[in-house]
Amino acid sequence: MPTPKKGPRLGGSPAHEKLILSNLATSLFEHGSITTTQAKAKRLQPLAETLITKAKRGDLAARRQVMKTIRDKSVVHVLFTELGERFAERPGGYTRITKLGPRKGDNAPMVVIELVESMAEAAAKKKPAKAEKTAEKKPAKKAAKKAEAKADEAKVEDEAKVEDEAKVEDEPKAEETVEVAADAVVEDETGK
Repeated sequence: MPTPKKGPRLGGSPAHEKLILSNLATSLFEHGSITTTQAKAKRLQPLAETLITKAKRGDLAARRQVMKTIRDKSVVHVLFTELGERFAERPGGYTRITKLGPRKGDNAPMVVIELVESMAEAAAKKKPAKAEKTAEKKPAKKAAKKAEAKADEAKVEDEAKVEDEAKVEDEPKAEETVEVAADAVVEDETGK
């Protein structure tokens, strides 16, 4: 069993420390990474790891236990739907702490605590897998669609040619009637 922490807590009282860690965990799951002090990050890391482990279970009891710590329902939903699935194969070690250097004002050691696989990496992993699956299915569908499109274009072109030929045949007839009518008008004028 770990030795209890001696000395002052992060916020002065146990209740305040619990709220600080709850807010840090909420921000971590919402944004994927946060910048904080080294002491807070070291206290947050085991809490975040246990919450992700509960999210991997995914049952109602686990959701209720997580809701005791994280009060924002949208963040809990993201935790259970996205993060739980993303870390399903990983046995542990969901977060990473990277040192940044001292803070300018009080020289406190600053760190970035982040989820091991960022949202962009997880999305990039999912997209190629989906692309491969769809690539297997789509060539047949695409080939069929292209063949249909070519057939439709051929039909449209054939119809257009037939219409053009009909117009060409109709136009000389119209000119002949105009010429015949013009000749009749000329004859009428000269005949008078």
